[in-house]
Amino acid sequence: MYKEVCKELFDFVENSPTAFHTVQSVSEMLKAAGFVRLLENEPWALQAGGKYFCTRNGSSVIAFSYPKEGFQTFSIVAPHGDTPTFKIKESPEMRGEGYTRLNTEVYGGMNIGLWLDRPLSAAGRVFVRDGDAVRQRLVHLKRDLFVIPSLAIHMNPEVNKGVKLGTQTETLPLYGGTDADFLRLIAEEAGTEKENIISYDLYLYNREKGVIYGEKEEFIACPKLDDLQCAFSAIKAFIDSDNAENCRILSIFDNEEIGSMTRQGADSTFLSDVIGRVCLAAGKTREQQFAAIAAGFVLSADNGHAVHPGYPNSSDPTNKPVLGKGVVVKNNTRYATDGASAAVFRKICEDAKVPYQSYYKRSDGPGGSTLGNILGTHVSMNTVDIGLAQLAMHSPYETGGTKDTLYMIRAMKQFYNTCIVPEKDGFRIVALEKVHDRDLWTDISSKS
Repeated sequence: MYKEVCKELFDFVENSPTAFHTVQSVSEMLKAAGFVRLLENEPWALQAGGKYFCTRNGSSVIAFSYPKEGFQTFSIVAPHGDTPTFKIKESPEMRGEGYTRLNTEVYGGMNIGLWLDRPLSAAGRVFVRDGDAVRQRLVHLKRDLFVIPSLAIHMNPEVNKGVKLGTQTETLPLYGGTDADFLRLIAEEAGTEKENIISYDLYLYNREKGVIYGEKEEFIACPKLDDLQCAFSAIKAFIDSDNAENCRILSIFDNEEIGSMTRQGADSTFLSDVIGRVCLAAGKTREQQFAAIAAGFVLSADNGHAVHPGYPNSSDPTNKPVLGKGVVVKNNTRYATDGASAAVFRKICEDAKVPYQSYYKRSDGPGGSTLGNILGTHVSMNTVDIGLAQLAMHSPYETGGTKDTLYMIRAMKQFYNTCIVPEKDGFRIVALEKVHDRDLWTDISSKS
């Protein structure tokens, strides 16, 4: 079972080379499960029991269930769909020394040297002229097309002492001879003429496929585990869950790797806009909307660091996540996790019979951030930051645990299938099979 899920994850990653393709992959899964697409610029007419999704910028997607008019609150899982890479600039061809390379810039924080000497290709979207309209078309060049060649040790004998790579000169991908024409190839893939391309958002991606390895096949290696492993787990759990009391939401955001400050990022109104429109359709007053939000819960899902066997002192002395040992609860002064949200999620994991472990950064080292606190500035709910343990984060080829993807799916499904009811001294956590319409919620609430 674990290995089958991992192979499905590998297929998902291979079909999702950019955030645009991640949204396309997720949208296809949602439509196959009966979800109906809504457009943000049109009125929404939601039906009880309906399942819906909408996208923003083609690179972020929010799906939700609308159980009934009197739904209680929101159960939200929020991963992100972008990863560190190189973005291709306009006028990309740079010719010289008998070659053509492409002009690129760094997107997100990454270990740049690990991108050298790997098979790469390009994917993204282009905008083309179509009469008086401008049309978006996704492109995915499914072939080994580039390599960023390293300099041989004979010409740089100090290379093993550390080399600083110039991102304007030394990390440009080798594309072809002096007559190579990148936009011509992109136009062919988009089914148009080169002259019709007006603009584009195109990125490099690693062509290497995911593998399962280790003596007992304990480990996986794959591009984009951060954060497509969580995004894949979330969509699987979301589609396979149900909750007659709560509005379940899956929100996969773009641009987490560059700070989320875009109209489609977590630091936008996207989630709060969807929540507001759902409450409007349900006939909730402003007061009732506030109450529904206050009772909600968010799983901010973004992978975390495992203890490294070669660098154990890079981890916290007493909190060292290990590959294959379950979901990681992430703790950091820049994370949204607190004692309350951690306790609720750990109880849910116990109900799902899923192992969990804790991550803290070293007290004397830098710490990262993720979606949880950013979302909280727009939609204030109890939030826990979680993820799966991995090695080589922000490498083009990352390592994780074979069992962990299934652990995460089970934990997320249990979360979606649970009513988390705030009480004066904590929370009541009620699994779905114990829920019978609104009477239980009313009974629990009356004892608060």
